Amino acid sequence: MKWFVVAMSLLSFTSQAFDRVTGHEFASRSEVYASNGMVATSQPLATQVGLDVLKAGGTAMDAAIAANAVLGLVEPTGCGIGGDLFAIVWSEKDGKLYGYNGSGRSPQSLTLEHFQSLGLSQIPSHGPLPVSVPGTVDAWYALHDKFGKTPMASLLQPAIDYAEKGFPVSELIAYYMNRSAPKLSQFPNFSDTFMANGKMPQTGEIFKNPDLAKSYRILAKQGRDGFYKGDIAKAIDKYMAENDGFLSYQDLSSHQGEWVEPIAADYRGVTLWELPPNGQGIAAQQILKILEGYDIKSMDRFGAEFAHLFVEAKKLAFADRAKFYADPAFHDIPVAELVSKEYADKRRKLIDPNKAMKSVDPGNPALLHGDTIYLTTADKDGNMVSLIQSNYRGMGSGMTPTGTGFVLQDRGEMFNLEPGHLNSYAPNKRPFHTIIPAFVTKDGKPWISYGVMGGGTQPQMHAQVLMNIVDFGMNLQEAGDAPRILHTGSSQPTGEVMTDGGYVSLESGYSWEVRRALMEKGHTLTNKNGPFGGYQAIRKDANGVYAGASESRKDGQAAGF
Repeated sequence: MKWFVVAMSLLSFTSQAFDRVTGHEFASRSEVYASNGMVATSQPLATQVGLDVLKAGGTAMDAAIAANAVLGLVEPTGCGIGGDLFAIVWSEKDGKLYGYNGSGRSPQSLTLEHFQSLGLSQIPSHGPLPVSVPGTVDAWYALHDKFGKTPMASLLQPAIDYAEKGFPVSELIAYYMNRSAPKLSQFPNFSDTFMANGKMPQTGEIFKNPDLAKSYRILAKQGRDGFYKGDIAKAIDKYMAENDGFLSYQDLSSHQGEWVEPIAADYRGVTLWELPPNGQGIAAQQILKILEGYDIKSMDRFGAEFAHLFVEAKKLAFADRAKFYADPAFHDIPVAELVSKEYADKRRKLIDPNKAMKSVDPGNPALLHGDTIYLTTADKDGNMVSLIQSNYRGMGSGMTPTGTGFVLQDRGEMFNLEPGHLNSYAPNKRPFHTIIPAFVTKDGKPWISYGVMGGGTQPQMHAQVLMNIVDFGMNLQEAGDAPRILHTGSSQPTGEVMTDGGYVSLESGYSWEVRRALMEKGHTLTNKNGPFGGYQAIRKDANGVYAGASESRKDGQAAGF
């Protein structure tokens, strides 16, 4: 039997434990504490650059931009200025949260009819067709204008220095760079940029990217327009025209990101804030609102009852995600209804405590009315930044404009090619987006800035991390280190439909008895490794002290002063 074969392969799993004298046995390290500032990123060099900016008097936003620029160099497998960016910012002066949607739109000259003429049922993952306008640089400058203090040229200088002089590549990033090579090296200029010696760098080897340094220098001198109307825009336009692409100078020059209002959802005395669609952040809120109806605190966090209820709530949220999450400029998205208590109460009734759902229809909320980087920073004045940035699918499309040092994103792959679907492809439209920053307030005050990288993993882990803290009393580092539950195979905004219940992945730490109990409820388990996500977080305590945490599964670091 299928489940028995999978079960036997899981017998080799061992529990996750560390020899510590304090905290949970699965905690990899302690939280980091500091009073003057904190930076948590997925790569230590970026963390240290952000910390240097704070020590020099820069704001949390200054530190976030400087760290992000370094990450575009040292972690090209997860981000870069060829991608998009979303952010949630707590302004201590204003006493409120701000949201920025820095996602780019599809090319104006590329139509749904063109995809149909090619006989495609889905947009390709690489090459010129999935390329959309990169929104990161616009977001940097918009966020800096409002919350920055240090000149942009100074913020970009550390990344320029590392790009010109070189840096040693860290372990996990080297692994993913080498995994990208076979697929992406077929595209013009990719190998010239990232494989100077005919191969990707190995762990600890020095890597340089002088072309990216050149692009950063253009930004330092010409500002935002250097990317969207100047030399970089012209280089992108020329490269795409020469390689059967559609992204043009006009697409770049007309780009503008958007300030958006973060969406609030209460959960047991705290408020989780996410950005509205075209991102998937509200899926985490939908999961939590459904689970709020259960006595989660009384359950075994690593037991079958909790795992089953979590997976079923995720299936319900993702069924709505597949239908409703799209560009709000093209459609009215019922966001308030989707995250409401009344809608969650209705959807919760579909969960059978003893049987896994094989297929899930999206709800009707209208009835109630008739591969990514994540970083977070905090400064001495109480400002906090939750920022996520990505090229999508690792290093992106493979399309690497000559002389620029970066890869263009392939986010356009996330469109649906079914006419009439809310996420159906159209020119000048933003695709469904997976990257989501999160923020938690308590009693109207900033509490936790956090995020978890990894596609459809993200809303699941946003919910799990918050429940780890609120329901199970874990500290910030433990909440990220705790073994995770991941469900894959739900219906998707790109058109796939779940008919078999999908697959459940459990990290080491879940017992054989729990795995067996889930299979008896009808879940299919897989022993694939992740992607279980990459986590960073900063908490502000009542006494003004910051606590920081970083992902033990990746190369990251939290540090403060």
